[in-house]
Amino acid sequence: MSLDAIYAPVRDDFERVNAQIHDQLNSRVPLVEHIGHYIVDSGGKRLRPLLVLLSAGALGNGGQRQATLAAVIEFLHTATLLHDDVVDTSELRRGRETANARWGNAPSVLVGDFLYARAFQMMVRLENMRVMDLLSEATGVIAEGEVLQLTNVRNPDLSETDYRNVIHSKTAMLFQAASHSAAVLAQADGATETALRDYGQHLGMAFQIVDDVLDYEGSTETMGKNVGDDLAEGKTTLPLIHAMAKGTPEDAATVRQAIRSGGPDQLGPVLAAVHNSGAIEYCRGRAAEEAEKARQCLETLPGSPHRQALYHLVDLAVQRSD
Repeated sequence: MSLDAIYAPVRDDFERVNAQIHDQLNSRVPLVEHIGHYIVDSGGKRLRPLLVLLSAGALGNGGQRQATLAAVIEFLHTATLLHDDVVDTSELRRGRETANARWGNAPSVLVGDFLYARAFQMMVRLENMRVMDLLSEATGVIAEGEVLQLTNVRNPDLSETDYRNVIHSKTAMLFQAASHSAAVLAQADGATETALRDYGQHLGMAFQIVDDVLDYEGSTETMGKNVGDDLAEGKTTLPLIHAMAKGTPEDAATVRQAIRSGGPDQLGPVLAAVHNSGAIEYCRGRAAEEAEKARQCLETLPGSPHRQALYHLVDLAVQRSD
């Protein structure tokens, strides 16, 4: 199923989301609007608000309130992108300059703070304490995940379990919060709420594992970011963990040294070590496992175009090249 076909069941609701996003970017400070529009309009797929709308639609609960929730989720995500690019000193995202590369670190951080604040203002208007509790908890977990990843920069001894803890917090948590909060706002029964919560979690895990694979398999043109960025930043992701565990002693030593030193200088030998160890296949296998768990969560939902789109959204997450 194409991306357009996945969006089709919620096309009208997505127009409401886009309208709210642009309306809520208004500020009496022009730079806030400039940076906000720059990153929001940078061509992302908006998978997280899509997840809200499809989850709500699968429960027969679309409309303005779910559109507001979807906009909240997108603002939270956009704020994390602004902050992440500063922390990672990234210069390229979605095929163009990052906000920090264009305007500097301080404006990027402060506009990220504005987007967090605006997200919580919108959240209050939903007048649902469970949604507020869920999203405020998720925001804290995401921040902890980013700090956890930062504390493990240039650490070649990170285990696969530690890696999964990091990506659950920093990435999967917002996917989980998107589908879970949609179910809560729709007043779904307990079993359905749990199923959609777990669906979002497994989808997010699969998405991030594939994202980490693409750093060693993709290209700058298709990904919209520089290949090898994770290595340059000293991040120990699953392809590297597997290469160190299953590669030759020489390849493992190469990867360990590259993680410790950071920088792109050793990208060629590290790419060879990753591919020679079977790390790409291994990681895609782990992503496929998470994808299958996500699909199983959908079995409790009634048949509908929205449920079908949720099913194919999993395929999109694991089969993408950018």
